[in-house]
Amino acid sequence: MEVEVKFRLPNKSAHQKLLSVLSPFHITTLHQHNQFIDGSAYELSSQRAVLLLRLYEQTRIPQCVVCLKAKPVLVDGVSRIEMEYEELDPAIFKACLDDPQKLMQVDLRVLRRVKEEFGVKGFVWLGGFRNVRNVYMWKGMKLEVDEAKYDFGEMYEVECETSEPERVKKMMEEFVKENGIDYSYSVMSKFAVFRAGKLPPP
Repeated sequence: MEVEVKFRLPNKSAHQKLLSVLSPFHITTLHQHNQFIDGSAYELSSQRAVLLLRLYEQTRIPQCVVCLKAKPVLVDGVSRIEMEYEELDPAIFKACLDDPQKLMQVDLRVLRRVKEEFGVKGFVWLGGFRNVRNVYMWKGMKLEVDEAKYDFGEMYEVECETSEPERVKKMMEEFVKENGIDYSYSVMSKFAVFRAGKLPPP
């Protein structure tokens, strides 16, 4: 179970202001290419699950993961979701862009679970989006500031994975308020926004 505090930033101005304030704490910038897959008979989505293939671009050594996400809940800016992931050969990611059925031949624990537990007998692409993630170590916490790039627009978020969501949420709220950064609690996951095909109201 992954638990994260998620705040939405209303616009690019707020996003840039947060990047500036956090700049002394910057660790790295990740360029993510996210692609989502369902079963050919929509076995995953019908059970509130989805398969994510994520390629990390602009890295010296290409990296990729495959991740099963299931049963998401997002309330008052706190996200809870079941997750299981493994590393995937980047060459397989690229091959599967042309033919997602090639994943059926890949022997990974996550994919075996998808086939055995969810009854998936084939795969279909749902599409995807790119995300630029700036990562910061702030007060012992890893903050991730995202710029999700959809075909229909861009969305900005800051999130923090934690086992103490209420304490972390309070700290994050105090920090953005002290620095005059507008925010709201996230009400939809990035994937849900992608599936909706439009940005939620700011």
